[in-house]
Amino acid sequence: MNDSAGEPFSGPAVQAAENIAAALAAVRTGIEKVIFGQDSVIEEALIALIAGGHGLIIGVPGLAKTKLVEAIGITLGLEWKRIQFTPDLMPADIIGSEILDEEAGHRSFRFVKGPVFAQLLMADEINRASPRTQSALLQAMQERQVTVAGERFDLPKPFHVLATQNPLEQEGTYPLPEAQLDRFLLQIDIGYPDKAAEKEMLIATTFDEEKKPEPVATPELLVQAQALVRRIPVGEAVVEAILNLVRAARPDQGGDAELRDVVSWGPGPRASQAFMLAVRARALLDGRFAPSGDDVAALAAPVLRHRMALSFAARADGLSVTSVIDRLCRTYL
Repeated sequence: MNDSAGEPFSGPAVQAAENIAAALAAVRTGIEKVIFGQDSVIEEALIALIAGGHGLIIGVPGLAKTKLVEAIGITLGLEWKRIQFTPDLMPADIIGSEILDEEAGHRSFRFVKGPVFAQLLMADEINRASPRTQSALLQAMQERQVTVAGERFDLPKPFHVLATQNPLEQEGTYPLPEAQLDRFLLQIDIGYPDKAAEKEMLIATTFDEEKKPEPVATPELLVQAQALVRRIPVGEAVVEAILNLVRAARPDQGGDAELRDVVSWGPGPRASQAFMLAVRARALLDGRFAPSGDDVAALAAPVLRHRMALSFAARADGLSVTSVIDRLCRTYL
């Protein structure tokens, strides 16, 4: 077997890759100027986009989730839109609908595009909408197109969704089914900033005019980065680490024997695919052109935590998905 999957860069390809990596570093710096104390969250959100996927951001209110998506959209030069999900939101409110036009005595239907026709869409509190409405968005995420009255409409390229959820309020919500959660490349947990970052935020946002994000890249750069990610070689050791970690998280045969009574259901092959793309995206974001075992360890939680669940007995014993993933990393990485 070859030592790596994919061929290393050479010649002009190296310079092109370095230019893209430098541009992505500028994007990251631009976002960090307006989002304080959330460096890992910024990194994971950018990884999801660079890898060509979608992200699910989970955090309590007031942690700048909306501002984060806005900053990412503006800094990358993307057309971005926001949908506030509510129980009465209908699929047509997302994908659009047909209206009846009358011109010169002639009547015809015309499709009016909904907010899903954006390069970056923020689905705010996605679990507050009904399953029917959630499915309309998640189908668009998977297929990059919508169908209305039998006619297909392609979504813009690039097209990405950053959805948010509030982990505290569960009344009046519709939790996403496991199959739909699997559509998100990463689950990005956002916590409170530390004291120094919060102090910096207070000074920056409550005096005079607040600093605004500025565009430093273009949608074409993101498309180029996504194409480059799929060309980055992955060493055999990294491939094996991904396979061992994902397979150990499954409670059936081949999984970690000590976890079979702990894990109710585990990650499928899509988790391995997400891992392969995400570790390469993280390497590129750091200016490297080959991922390492450190990338696998850093992305284990974002890739796996929404793709596995614990048994009732494990939850009763106080275990969490994060603690199980940490245990798997210590054993298999």
